[in-house]
Amino acid sequence: MNGQPCRSAFDRAMDQLPLVAILRGLAPDEALPVGRALVEAGFRLIEVPLNSPQPFDSIAALRRALPAEVLVGAGTVLRQDDLERLAATGAELAVSPHAPPALVRAAKALGLVALPGVATPTEAFAALDAGADALKLFPAEALPPTVVKALRAVLPGSVRLLPVGGITPEAMAGYRAAGAAGFGLGSALYAPGRSAADVAARARDFVRAWQALPS
Repeated sequence: MNGQPCRSAFDRAMDQLPLVAILRGLAPDEALPVGRALVEAGFRLIEVPLNSPQPFDSIAALRRALPAEVLVGAGTVLRQDDLERLAATGAELAVSPHAPPALVRAAKALGLVALPGVATPTEAFAALDAGADALKLFPAEALPPTVVKALRAVLPGSVRLLPVGGITPEAMAGYRAAGAAGFGLGSALYAPGRSAADVAARARDFVRAWQALPS
């Protein structure tokens, strides 16, 4: 999957459930049980940050094992050679904590969905000009819903904003009302050593919380 088909798959996944599971610290031997638990709960977007143990092994295993409608990728992507290794696994998502235009353009050139991290209008517009598919608002702890509302007022209406950082089921309502299109979920969903059953229960809590929000 590459280019436009990859973007179309991302759009479908976002329509089904716009929650990105961030599996920071995931080890390869945990990847399949945790990944399958998330898919069973309804998740369609999964990222393994590259500061996890052997992240490309986990990403490759998830991509091989999970259904095609589930998009898999890397978080904390910092360099273009990371993108090349990621594309070689067959994964689709490239998520970064920052938004260098060259990194966004390189991700798009490899057919990946680019989700760069931004915190200001300047960063947001630069990332969009470079081809970003959606914008990760990071760190959400420092970007309350009022900031999301202000960004929503100036960005094109089609741009998806996904707050990331400290998001809990209870925190989603305010961001959603301000214009967030979805969320990246970190330690409230997964932490190293947490069992697949525990992750599944937390995933279901997030899914229920999202489904209860006004559209």
